[in-house]
Amino acid sequence: MINFMRVDHRLLHGQVALSWFGTTNANCILIPNDDVPNDAIRKATLKMARPTGAKLVIMSVEKAADQINAGAANKWDMMVVVESIHDAYRFISKLNNKPRKLNLGGTKKTDSTKSLSAAVNVTEQDEKELKRLSDLGVKVYIQQVPTSPSKVFI
Repeated sequence: MINFMRVDHRLLHGQVALSWFGTTNANCILIPNDDVPNDAIRKATLKMARPTGAKLVIMSVEKAADQINAGAANKWDMMVVVESIHDAYRFISKLNNKPRKLNLGGTKKTDSTKSLSAAVNVTEQDEKELKRLSDLGVKVYIQQVPTSPSKVFI
């Protein structure tokens, strides 16, 4: 079961591991990403950031969604962290049971993005995908840390 889902371009780091993990009642962190499973250095870095006692699973976006749909993760309370809004869209779109909420925590600023907050920057495509997720019943909100106020995006 997905307890919490976050978009953060840094994936698993101190803020996520320390601030968010403890508030989610999760015992497993799932990172659906198409690049990390084949990148030994990034994978090792993420393993070092894993909170004590948490299971860490890293697999492709499609495989992660397939595993959840097949019931392979039913025994886990999961915190899911994706690197981009596009990965969130791809992952959630494939799930039979959609998460109720999506936390936008940090996305990279580029020449083609506009800022929604100090840490969240979106492209036109990101906005379209977030709107589609909202249409699927997913509440999209911005919140850096659990103690800061949240701002509903859609």
